[in-house]
Amino acid sequence: MKTNIGLFLTKRAVLSPTREAYVDSKSGLRLTFTELNDRSNRVANALAASGVKQGDRVALLMMNSAEFIESYFAIAKLGGVVVPLNWRLVADELEFILRDSGAQMLIFGEEFIDVVIDLHGRGDKTDLGTFIQMAEGGKGETHFSSDYEALRDAASDAEPEIVACDDDLLYIMYTSGTTGLPKGVVHSHNTTLWALLTFAITSDLRDGDRYLGALPMFHVGSLTPITLNVYRGVTSIVMREFDPVRAWELMGEEKITAALLVPAMLNFMIQVPELDRFDFSLLRWIQSGASPLPVNLIEAYDRIGIEVHQIYGLTETCGPACVIDAENALRKIGSTGRAFFHTEVQVVREDGTRCDPGEQGEVWVKGPHIMLEYWNRPDATAETIVDGWLRTGDVASEDEDGFIYIQDRIKDMIISGGENVYPAEIENVILAHPDVAEVAVIGQPSERWGESPFAIVVSKNPDLAEGDILKHCDGKLARFKLPKGATFIETIPRNPSGKVLKRVLREQFPGPAAV
Repeated sequence: MKTNIGLFLTKRAVLSPTREAYVDSKSGLRLTFTELNDRSNRVANALAASGVKQGDRVALLMMNSAEFIESYFAIAKLGGVVVPLNWRLVADELEFILRDSGAQMLIFGEEFIDVVIDLHGRGDKTDLGTFIQMAEGGKGETHFSSDYEALRDAASDAEPEIVACDDDLLYIMYTSGTTGLPKGVVHSHNTTLWALLTFAITSDLRDGDRYLGALPMFHVGSLTPITLNVYRGVTSIVMREFDPVRAWELMGEEKITAALLVPAMLNFMIQVPELDRFDFSLLRWIQSGASPLPVNLIEAYDRIGIEVHQIYGLTETCGPACVIDAENALRKIGSTGRAFFHTEVQVVREDGTRCDPGEQGEVWVKGPHIMLEYWNRPDATAETIVDGWLRTGDVASEDEDGFIYIQDRIKDMIISGGENVYPAEIENVILAHPDVAEVAVIGQPSERWGESPFAIVVSKNPDLAEGDILKHCDGKLARFKLPKGATFIETIPRNPSGKVLKRVLREQFPGPAAV
């Protein structure tokens, strides 16, 4: 049997036609699997009529919504390639991704109309030729976009012809790059299927579960679970935007049984007063990923009877790498667990040999769910994938029982509120300031976000102030990438080969970050 991810929704609609597939926590929209599949087929047929064919890249700039899900499965059925866009990015960042991916169509929500008008005005700087807008009540219409709802509702709900499968591309998801430019992680129908199988066989996710989806769908940490929920017949209760009080309310209102939340979300939720007023009696577990989970946070949730299982994964692995089970969550507290089913994980030295227990090294991951490549980056692909192993750039140790403990990052990535931030991207922006000679960006501990960027600057002008640096960055970077502070030094410490000694800077400027 050939694999097309879009057909999973078709099959689930046959097996569980009347079961709820999707619940919108804000609007109250509820869709069965049959209704979601019918809507997805209409979108597919509408897009086909608009010229979308196998291999065409279609970008989605949308908040969490039924429209995002139905478009994703529709494009999969047509054999198109989904390009999910991080809606926190500014126009310059989006322009690069659109140009690099070769996306020819953009489906966008009305809340992003200003940035889309900006992108449209840039003409041939991207390949975009078709714009489709989701608009509520006709608000903020443009002269160059078609109406999403009108196109969808006028189309047939017949199953479209399936032309793509197996190793054909499904999506290109961009992550920040260590060179300052985002890299497009390429996944196929097959790599996604293996990610679903890996999660399904390893995690305690059951047919008929009700899953809280609070992460943005442009993230692999949301897109893979949402796809898995269709595969397993699980209801997705989706938050358009995360709110800690509303998350607790939904536990009882929607009888939530499982969830995946990043540490920053869990931190916000545990600080909500009078937690005993909420009903979370049906919640079996919460998985947490994107950044290391503080031990005190695991213990805080344990005290109120909630199991939090730390997981470890990357966009490049389509999500899964390591997970810790309920039996070991407290016994091996601080560990991200052992490799998922269908997955191999090892900690290796610089020469590629495996580390001894307790010895620090780089995490390597292997499995059929590993990405195909970085889009248009053959050198980066060859550097990252070695003999089928994905070199993560993360530093960890492994104990005698095979449990992995993530400790640091070889690549200087900062994880702020669950978002990956690479210092090089911020450094490139700051270096464009005429009074800046050198700059290094590090992460400082943040009580609110986990980590926040902090800029260390060598100035050409003695009058240059912290406020000048922060103002210079504003509008050029997404808000989660903006440095929370800046300082000035005479020289940036470097090793004999010229590499900036970030470790020294982190010791010199330990933080905490400004709120």
